[in-house]
Parts: sequence; C-alpha cells; structure tokens
Amino acid sequence: MSISYSPYSLFLYRIDLHLFSMASQLFFLLFLAIPPVVLLLLLAFLVRPRPVRIPLKGRHVLVTGGSSGIGLALATAAAADGARVSILARDAGRLAGAVDAIRLATGVEAVALSADVRDPAAVADALASAGPVDVLICNQGVFVPQELETQDLEEIKFMVDVNLMGTFHLIKAALPAMKRRTRETGMPASIAIMSSQGGQVGVYGYTAYSASKFALRGLAEALQHEVIADNIHLSLIFPSDTETPGFAEEKKKRPELTNLIAESSGGMKADDVAKIALNGIKHGAFFIPCNFEGTMLSIATCGLSPQRSYLMAFVEVFGAGLMRFVALCFQWNWFNTIEKWHAKKNSKLHKGC
Repeated sequence: MSISYSPYSLFLYRIDLHLFSMASQLFFLLFLAIPPVVLLLLLAFLVRPRPVRIPLKGRHVLVTGGSSGIGLALATAAAADGARVSILARDAGRLAGAVDAIRLATGVEAVALSADVRDPAAVADALASAGPVDVLICNQGVFVPQELETQDLEEIKFMVDVNLMGTFHLIKAALPAMKRRTRETGMPASIAIMSSQGGQVGVYGYTAYSASKFALRGLAEALQHEVIADNIHLSLIFPSDTETPGFAEEKKKRPELTNLIAESSGGMKADDVAKIALNGIKHGAFFIPCNFEGTMLSIATCGLSPQRSYLMAFVEVFGAGLMRFVALCFQWNWFNTIEKWHAKKNSKLHKGC
C-alpha cells in the first residue's frame, strides 16, 4: 500500500523544513555568541542526574569476576576503603585464593560466592545469601578475539551470555533489595558495569565482543532512567587493554590485524584501573574512562548519555567536533593498515602460485 501526499502537504512540509533549517542555524550562531561563563551556568542548570557522592565505608560492595585481575583489584581497593566486600566467580578454588589475598592486603574478610553468571537461578541464590548490596560492580567478562566469519557461534553466544546476559541476571537479582535499602537508609546506591574501549569503538577481530559490550551502554542509559527515583546511580567503566592473566592468553589468540591496530593503545595495570573506577563510582560518574585515550573516546561518543559534571559537559560541547576529526584520523589509519595487510597477503599468495 502506497501513501500519496497532496501538493499542498508537500508545500507545507518544505516550508517547515526550511523554517527548521533557519532555526537550527540561528541557534548555532547564538550558541557561538554565548560567553563561556554563561554557558557554564547554563550547563550547571541542565546536567542530569545531579552530582552525588556514594560512600563505600561500612557499605556492602559486591564485585563479580572478583577472583583475579581487575575484579580482585576492585575488591581489594573497596575493602581498603572500609567496605564490606563480597566477590563472585565460578571457580571456588580461585575464590578462596582471592579471599586470602584480600585479607592479607587489607585485613578484611571478604565473602566468596561461587556462581556462573549465565545461570539466573544460581545468581539469585548467591545474591540472596550475600544480603542487600549497596554497590554492585558487574565486572565479569570474557573475550575471544576472532573474525566473525571464522568464529564459532558457540563462542559468540558464550561472550554474549557472560558479558551481557550475565549483567542482566545480576542486576535483576540485586535490584529489589537495593531499592529497599536506599529507601530505608536514604543513602545512594550504585550499579557499575565493566565495559571496555571495545564497547566504545569497533575494532577488527572484536565483532562479537564489541557487540556484547556496546549493548551494555544501552542497558545502562535506559536503566538509569528507571532507577534514578530510587537513588540508584549507574556507571560504565571503559578500561583499555589491562595486564591480567586472562589478557595474556587473549593476546596470543588475536588475529594479526587486531594486534597491528591495537598496538597503539597502551596497556594498564589492574590496580590503576581499579583505583580510577572506584573514584568514578564514588562520584556517580556515568562514563568512567581509565586513561587519556579513553577520555577522548568518551568525549567523541558522549551522544545522549547522562552527564553529572557541568565542567565535563562543557568539554564535551566544545570537544565533540574536534574528537570527531581525531576519530576520522584513527579510522583512516586503521583502514590503511587493513588495506596494506591484505595487499601484502595477496602479494604473497600470487608469488606462491
């Protein structure tokens, strides 16, 4: 069935479009004319949600993927801040070792919870035994880098189930008690989700991984609207490559092109990521980049995401255009690298014929 429009309707549409274009141009000129101080005051009024401080001392912090790497570093740092800490992971043996490491580093006796985040019933049982959570840090994650064409569908499903569905299972299990807790205590709570710079920009070999991590942003943006009235605040953490036992193995499996493209990004220590992440959580930051490159990515991809800081909003307003140019430079370099790699590969194939 086709829809036809009268000449009069089309005329009105063109008029509306013209007026909208003129209004947009006028707004842009007025925007350029606004003194920075006035813009800062305007942004201080506009930014939402409002700034918040989320204390950790004496509160229950639950970290998933807490038996090693960034998760263990987060749990240790939270315990050092005076939090009551629970760590959740699949391997009971590694959990026991992590509990010992936290005790030795901080003197705090963490609670170990063994569950597979892919199993909603197991997650619900684990969180029920742990008691109400004030700060939930969904840090679990798996990464198997490979081109989509050759990657097994079971590997793709595994990443989506752990990285995305596991986060849904954790939040669904924790949310009712978190809401009751904030009503009873009047204190703000936090749900922090470990994304990745691979959740801000797609890179060769990251097709399935980036899909699972990009989805977390949509989850966090929508959920923040749903729980802000309950004084629960969302954070998305974007670490770069981090030196963990898992990453060392993942790097060996990366396609050659992935390593060529990713080599410009410097690695981080798990303790540094944990320190930056916890500081962002305590300030209720929605985006938590972990290095300078991550900050640039956050500005370039800020879009319609919440922003509490009017100073950061000011940087985003003026920096987004510049960062788009920088992003295009990066894309130029990446596509150049891919083109050269394929040309070299094809040259070798022709020589071998």
